[in-house]
Order: sequence, then C-alpha cells, then structure tokens
Amino acid sequence: MIRALYTAASGMSAQQLNLDTIANNLANSSTVGFRQRQLQFQDMIYQNLITPGAAQSQQTVSAGLQIGLGTKSAASEVIMTQGDMNQTNNSLDLAIQGSGFFQVSRPDGTIAYTRAGNFYLNNQGQIVNSQGDPLIPNITIPTNATAITITQYGVVNATLPGQTNPSQLGQIQLVTFANTGGLDSVGSNLYTATLSSGDAVLGNPGGTEGLGTLQQGYLENSNVDVVGAFVQMVLAQRAYESNSKVITAADQMYSQTNNMAK
Repeated sequence: MIRALYTAASGMSAQQLNLDTIANNLANSSTVGFRQRQLQFQDMIYQNLITPGAAQSQQTVSAGLQIGLGTKSAASEVIMTQGDMNQTNNSLDLAIQGSGFFQVSRPDGTIAYTRAGNFYLNNQGQIVNSQGDPLIPNITIPTNATAITITQYGVVNATLPGQTNPSQLGQIQLVTFANTGGLDSVGSNLYTATLSSGDAVLGNPGGTEGLGTLQQGYLENSNVDVVGAFVQMVLAQRAYESNSKVITAADQMYSQTNNMAK
C-alpha cells in the first residue's frame, strides 16, 4: 500500500508537468512561428519479486513477478509541423514554406535561430527581429528606399529614388538541422543549437538543402492545435484524478490495516 501511494504520486507529478506543457502551448497559440511541445513519459524502475526466467524446477522457469514503481517525464519534444500562413502585406514580414530557420546575431555574439519572420529596420537601416537582433547575413536597407521586394529565393531588392530598376542589397540565407527537435528553446521565439540538434546546415532558400522558400508579406502562425490541446488537457486532468483516487484508496486500505491492530 505504501508502494501504491508513491506510484500514484509519481503519476500526479507527471500529469502536472504535462498540464504545464499544454498551458504553455495554449498561451502561445497566437505567437508568430511558435512550435508546440509534447511531453513524453517513461515507466520507472521495476521491483523484482520474482526475476523473469528464474528456475522454478528442473523443467520450468518463472514468467516473473515485477511491480512497477510509477512514471516520470522523459522528454519535452518540439513538434516541427508547418504553421498556417497569415497575410500581412508588410514588406519585411517573411514566412518560411519549408523546414528552414532564420539566423540572428544575439547581443552576446552567439547565433540563434527562429521561425518568426516579423522583421523591422533599426536606426541604422539593418533588418532586425523584434528584440533588435540583426538578421544574418547582415542586410542594410537605405533610408530613402521607396519599395522593398524579397524573392522566394531570399534575394533582397530595393527601389531607390531616380532608379528605374531595383538594386540588389543582399541574400537571405536559412539553416536546417539533422534533428530540429533537439534545438534548445531560449525564449523570444529563439532556438540555439545543441549536441542533439547537430550543427546548422546553411543554404539559400529554394536550394537543394530542402530549406524551403520565403513568402514576402506573410507570417507563419503558431502550429498549436487549440482543439487538440483542449483534448490533451482533459485527458491529463482525468489521469491526474485517477492517480489521486489511487492515493485515496491506498490511504483507506492502510487506515483499515492500522485499525485491525487496535
């Protein structure tokens, strides 16, 4: 009975973390380029009352008697499915149709990666994200540019006063990873590379690396399935309730056992 208390408590703890993950997904259902996470569980160590394969006689072996000791959270997997496209008609809004990531330079000099393509111009005319981190490669737009066009292949052009043909200002590049689910979420719509994700593979949009293409004037919405998240929330709540009832039942059985000794 004591074992049942701790086993059920592990289930309640795991479902609480599951609910925290679902809550974060729902909170970011309107966050540009957000990727939802899914919690994965695994069973804990087993107590062997009779080891499987143990000899019962010269002719027979035991199937074993093992008691599980509960569950625990094993990983929080990033789901990298494509989000819906939202048309904004803003010339610096970019959506990636494919698996690539934008690169930005952080204030500490490290490189971060993002799917959020809501870019702006800083006071120097550089293309930056909402935190002011410059896009890599660095592209500067003249302050007197009358129009900015970005092709699906990442070529940035600007029309300047007195010019008939637009001037090419730079080339946007994207990156991908062998295991995008292994990226480290650091907040502000940014990811960093880890040993699990592998090194970044750099290339131009529309190239042979499978990075995808760019859509100017669009933003990629969060890939959170709100209806699915509510279903997961109900399931997590029911699993939590079931484990709490196990604790109640085990407590009642333990109480009855104590009363027998009186």
